[in-house]
Amino acid sequence: MRDLFVALVVFGSLPFILKRPWLGILMWSWLGYMNPHRMAWGFVTSMPVALIVALTTFAAILFCKEEKRIPWTRETVLLLIFTGWMFVSTLMAQYPGMAWPQWDKVWRIILMTYITMMLITDRQRLYWLVVVIALSIGFYGFKGGVFILTGGSGNNVMGPTGSFIADRNSVGLALLMTVPLLWYVRLQTTNVWARRALLAGGALTLVAIIGTNSRGALVGLAAVGFFFLMKARNRFGVILALIPVFLVVLYVMPPEWFERMHTIQTYGEDASAMGRIYAWGNAITLANMFFFGGGFRAITGYGGTDSHSNWFGVLGELGWVGLGMFVLLHIFTWLSASQVIRWSKPHASLTWARDLAAMVQVSLIGYMSAGSFLGLQYFDLFYHLIAIIVISKILVQKELDAMRGQQPALQRDRAPLERDTGRMALS
Repeated sequence: MRDLFVALVVFGSLPFILKRPWLGILMWSWLGYMNPHRMAWGFVTSMPVALIVALTTFAAILFCKEEKRIPWTRETVLLLIFTGWMFVSTLMAQYPGMAWPQWDKVWRIILMTYITMMLITDRQRLYWLVVVIALSIGFYGFKGGVFILTGGSGNNVMGPTGSFIADRNSVGLALLMTVPLLWYVRLQTTNVWARRALLAGGALTLVAIIGTNSRGALVGLAAVGFFFLMKARNRFGVILALIPVFLVVLYVMPPEWFERMHTIQTYGEDASAMGRIYAWGNAITLANMFFFGGGFRAITGYGGTDSHSNWFGVLGELGWVGLGMFVLLHIFTWLSASQVIRWSKPHASLTWARDLAAMVQVSLIGYMSAGSFLGLQYFDLFYHLIAIIVISKILVQKELDAMRGQQPALQRDRAPLERDTGRMALS
C-alpha cells in the first residue's frame, strides 16, 4: 500500500508540474526531506522518484512561458564560486573513490537551490515551500516525540534511511533547524485548530530532539532557545509554553540520558569527544597540506573518522579558502535576513517577511551551533535557507518599490541595523 500511495502521488503530480514548474520544487523537497519512498517495502524503494520529478521540472521550465531568471545577489554569486571550488577540490581529491560519489550528491543539491530561486517568485509559492520543508522534516519530530513520550529509547529516534539525516545526531540537527520553520507556519495560519496542531507538533519535535541522545543537538537547542527568546516580544509567554515540555522530558527520559548529557562537562574522559578532537586535528592537517583541501570525505579517508563538524569538515575537504567562503555564506545570509527584518518592520503588510527572516536566523543559529559538533555541511536545508532569504529580500524590495515609487529599496533604506531589535510577533 505504501508503494502504491507514493507512486500515485509522485506520478499523479507530474502533469501538474508540467503546467506549473514550481510545484516540482515542492514535490522534490517533499521527496528529499521526508523520503517517503524509503518507508515503503516494494518497487518504489529503488525507483529514482526524485530524479523523475527533477527531470519533469526541467522539462516544464523549457515550455513554461513565465519569466525565469536566477537572482544574482552576493549570496548566489558566492554560492556559485563555492561550488566551482568544490569541483576543483574534487578533481584534486586525495581519495577520489570517496570524493566523486559525494560530489554527485552535492552538485544536485546546489542545482536545485538555484532552480528554487528561479521558480519561487511570489509570497504564496514561498509560503508553501516553507510548509513542505517544515512538515516533511517535522514528520520525524512528531513521530519521534510520540515515541519518546510512550517510553521509547532515544537511540531509536532516527531519520530517513540512506539520507543525510539518517542517524540520530543528524536528525537531531535537522529537527532543531525545523522548529523555527514550524513556528513561522503557525504564525501564518489563521485556523485555530491548525495553530494548535502546529504548536503541539513543535512541542513533540522538541521532545524528539532531546530524545535523540545527541549532545550536539542539545547544545544547539540551548543556543536556539536563547536566541528565540531574544527575538520574542512575549518572552514570558514563550517560557511558560516551554516549561511543560521540559517537565515531561525530565519525567520520561531514563537515567542513561542524564549521564550521557553530563559528559559534555567531562569531555576529556569521553572517547567520543576525544574522537572529535582527533578528527578536527586531521582536518587542520589536510588543509595545511593541500591548498584545495583533501576533497570530499578526505577526513574519513585520512583518519578513519567522520569530520564531526561543519566547520572542520569544510576545512579538511575544501581548505582554508573553502572554509572562508562557507563562513561568508552564513554571514551574507544573516545580514540579508537582518535587512529584511529592518525593511519590513514599519509595514504591517510585510510582517510575514519579518517573521520568516527572524525564524531563518533562529534556524541558522541551530545549524551553526549544533553543526559545530556534527558534520552536515552539505545538508540541503542550509542551502534552502539561503534561497528563502534571497527570495524574501527580492519580494520585500519589490513591495517597497511598489509602495514608495521606483527608487530602489537598497538606496532608499539605509537605516543602521542596530536600530532594529529584530523581534517577531509571537501570537
